[in-house]
Amino acid sequence: MAIPVSASSVEQAIVELKQRLGGRANDTPAVRDHHSHGESYHEPSAPDVVCLPQTTDEVAEILRISTRFQVPVVPFGAGTSLEGHVNAIRGGITIDLREMNKVLRVSVEDLDATVEAGVTRLQLNKALNNTGLSFPIDPGADATIGGMAATRASGTTAVRYGTMRENVLGMTVVLADGTAIRTGTRARKSSAGYDLTRLFVGSEGTLGVITEVTLRLHPLPEAVSAAVCAFDSIQGAVDTVIATIQLGVPVARMELLDEAQLDAVNRYSKTTYPVAPTLFFEFHGDSERHVAEQAEAVQALAADHGGRAFQWATRLEDRERLWQARHDAFYAALALRPGARAWTTDVCVPISRLAECVVDTKKDHAVAPFPICLVGHAGDGNFHLIYVLDPASAAELDEARRLNERMVLRALAMGGTCSGEHGVGVGKMKYLEAEHGPALEVMRTIKRALDPDNRMNPGKMLTV
Repeated sequence: MAIPVSASSVEQAIVELKQRLGGRANDTPAVRDHHSHGESYHEPSAPDVVCLPQTTDEVAEILRISTRFQVPVVPFGAGTSLEGHVNAIRGGITIDLREMNKVLRVSVEDLDATVEAGVTRLQLNKALNNTGLSFPIDPGADATIGGMAATRASGTTAVRYGTMRENVLGMTVVLADGTAIRTGTRARKSSAGYDLTRLFVGSEGTLGVITEVTLRLHPLPEAVSAAVCAFDSIQGAVDTVIATIQLGVPVARMELLDEAQLDAVNRYSKTTYPVAPTLFFEFHGDSERHVAEQAEAVQALAADHGGRAFQWATRLEDRERLWQARHDAFYAALALRPGARAWTTDVCVPISRLAECVVDTKKDHAVAPFPICLVGHAGDGNFHLIYVLDPASAAELDEARRLNERMVLRALAMGGTCSGEHGVGVGKMKYLEAEHGPALEVMRTIKRALDPDNRMNPGKMLTV
């Protein structure tokens, strides 16, 4: 239960924050409005003040002021989250970490790097130019590393390189009372104590504010090839995914787009792919021959499941064009209906149940009164739906809620999760009890221990 905050307490907190940070504590309406939402359909909620710290010490001071005046705190990265994580639903202080954007250290020998939380993934990979290394986790948006850690992000390359859970070695976190702690080490393994790093990866700002992250890096592959293949049915496309995983082909990306999404991509990106359920592949290897063998094996599997027009892309510019079309999926879907808003949702199921979950979900959605596009990181059982809604239509929003709930409950019944990568935020809170059962109370116990006043991103993830 959140402790009510008086207007005078908020005003006093703002005075102290301005004394400490000067112009980097800003309560103008335009700045507050900008920080009232991410990219989700959830109703915007503005903070009372936005702070832009430049050091961990400044974040700690903000948290100490928050403690004194019992004012809520909401961490903010790039604002690209999809489940209302950054909406300040109880007002308070938004901590925007964009000025903490230094790459602090890169170790080519150890394949790791330490960055401040406001560094974006594209900024990091630019800093890694000429090192032979990369940070391959790619959620699509140019999200901040701190935000990606906080939401346990993944994306198109997770099937080969894992998620943020596997690629964060340690971090600096400022707790609710202003105490800064360091979790983990640069060692590749440890059996010393509780794994606090994994506790904070995916905590969505409800336990502390992440200010620095140490990441695992990966060597750039010697050879890369991409391909796109259309299918007679979405069942055939997903069966190809399952067969590829079961055969053990080390594919780097395996993305599923349904015919509605492919049509939207063609219109938006000026591509000419067949309008059909489609898989986009990328193969990484230590030689051209190794990559060709992977692609040929998948091409044969695709042919067995109704795949046709298997198109290769080996030149860099062709691969970039292919993956840009995939990354345009969200904006392509929105362009189907000018003036619309997108509700983007996701689930993840065991790979053996993916075809059933996708096909049944498509049947459910066939008569929806608004466009729906499906795109998924099919290699790890995760897929997304984009509901393209009329923002003035309460009826459409209600229908989207109904369809989303049916999909989530179906995924849970199959042993899956209510969110493979978007996180919980506000939008998926109601499903956590069905997914976790009594373990949810353990989460509440941890939350109460680390944030007894419920000031850290209150109203997100779980009720306490």
